[in-house]
Parts: sequence; C-alpha cells; structure tokens
Amino acid sequence: MPRRTPDITLPDLTGRRAVVTGASDGIGLGIAGRLAGAGAELVLPVRNADKGERAAERLRSEHPGAKVTTHPMDLSSLASVADFGGLMRAQGAPVHLLVNNAGVMTPPERRTTADGFELQLGTNHLGHVALTAHLLPLLVAGRARVTSQTSVVARSGAIQWDDLDGEQDYDAMQLYRQSKIAVGLFGLELDRVSRREGWGITSTVAHPGVAPTSLLAARPEMGRPSDTREVRLIRWLSRRGVLVGTVDSAGLPCLMAATSPTSDGGHFYGPQGLGGTSGRPGPQKLWKPLDDAEAARRLWTWSEEAARVTFAP
Repeated sequence: MPRRTPDITLPDLTGRRAVVTGASDGIGLGIAGRLAGAGAELVLPVRNADKGERAAERLRSEHPGAKVTTHPMDLSSLASVADFGGLMRAQGAPVHLLVNNAGVMTPPERRTTADGFELQLGTNHLGHVALTAHLLPLLVAGRARVTSQTSVVARSGAIQWDDLDGEQDYDAMQLYRQSKIAVGLFGLELDRVSRREGWGITSTVAHPGVAPTSLLAARPEMGRPSDTREVRLIRWLSRRGVLVGTVDSAGLPCLMAATSPTSDGGHFYGPQGLGGTSGRPGPQKLWKPLDDAEAARRLWTWSEEAARVTFAP
C-alpha cells in the first residue's frame, strides 16, 4: 500500500507577495498552490503565456479569492529577465518571498541560451542570479526570504572552472549537476552577503528529493521527443510509494525553508527519508560541494559579470 504523503502547516501569509519561477506545472505549481492557500499574493513569471494562465486559473479555482498574476519571462534570456525585473520595480511593491525553482535538465545535445551560455547553467543558475539581482530593491524592501532549489545530484561533483559551458566535453548530466551545485552555492552566498551588507534578506537552499516531474519528460524543444526511461520508472515507483516522493511531497522542503518560523538563513532543507529521495522535510547537513565558501565567492563574482548584473539595492 502506498505510504501516506507527509505534510507541513504553513503560517498565515496574508499581505505577503511571492514570486515563484517554474510554477506553471510540477513542483512549482504545487508550491504556488500552497502559498496561495496560505494567503500569499502570487506573481508567476512564465515562459509559456498560455500554460502560465492555465496554471493561474487553476490556482484561482482551487483557492477562491487568491490573487495570482502572470508575466512573461524566459530564464534563458537575460534580456527577458531584465524586462520582468524592470516591470516589477516599476510596480514598486515589496517582494516578501522569492522561490527560484524553475529548471531544465539534460538536453541530449548541447544547447545554449539566448546569451550563448550552456542551457542548463544559463537557465538554472544565471537566469536566477539575474532575477534575484533585478528584484533586489524589492527583496530588501520586503525583508524577503529567498529559497533556491538545488537537486540530489548536487551531493557530489564540483564546478568545472576550466569548462563551465561544456564546450570541450558535453556531458549532459555532469553539466546539470554543475548547474545545481551553482544554484546551491549562490543561495548560500546570497545569505552571507545579505548579512554582511545589512540587506535583511534571508536566503536558504532546498532540494525536492526525487519525484515524477516534467524535468525528464518529453521536451521536443530541447531535443527530447519522448519521455525518458528514468521518468517512467520514477512515476511507477511514486504511484506505489516506493523510494521516491510525489510532486506534492517534493515541494515541502522548499515550503519549509521559505515559510517556517524556525527556518534560518544559510540553512539547507530536504526530504528526510533514506538517501534523501523522499520522506518528511527537514534541515540537512550541507553536502560537500555546497560547503565551499571560497567556491561560492568565486562563483558570485563570475556570475555577476556573466549575467551583467550588480547586486546593489
């Protein structure tokens, strides 16, 4: 018999404004739904406008009275991210929660962003770096909590400084791992910089374990015409409650990191089950690749230059 899905209780988020990337489906949509149910006002930057509006309509239907807006933004285009950031700053409303959740995974062949970066590094990491920088004045105004989603693959490996873009040797999984290590290092460095500069931003890192999301599903636009064997197996295991989680349970570590009164900056959250693939959410010891302040500082400097942003409120 499938095991019961774990759950957590969210605090009242009425009057709080939350920006969630990757919320048009999967884990991001589940996270957005829980935030809306707790009273948060949602802003969803989406690459696909139709898909984003369908997600927003679903959230409004499931949570009557919820305030949900969508705006176009493509994390693989720094110009698109800048346009969204400019729109948000023009509105002027403080942002209280930022969930850097969206991502792409293992294109069969090397692909690049609009700015020429390897697609996974450019989307998963640099796009979110740019987004956070462009929203910084609003995050400071809201004394925001920022939570960045890494992955179980980031428990090993390292940043390949001599071939960040995979131009010399394209290994899709290695570059996905690198992008998620970068996400974690950035999230932790953001908390250190915020403390040093007095920004009042609290930054945490979370990972969802393993769940049947669209990351490994068919993505024709990325050169993947059909679902992978891995995602078919994950779906099978998830339905039976074996080893892996569900889409709903996978969002809980992020929600705990972003909203729990006991959550603190610089901390890391994930599922507590065997191997960290499923189970109740909770704090975790930092994985070795993420526990490297020197690499985080080096990555911060490189990322500001690459993303053409400066972190200044």
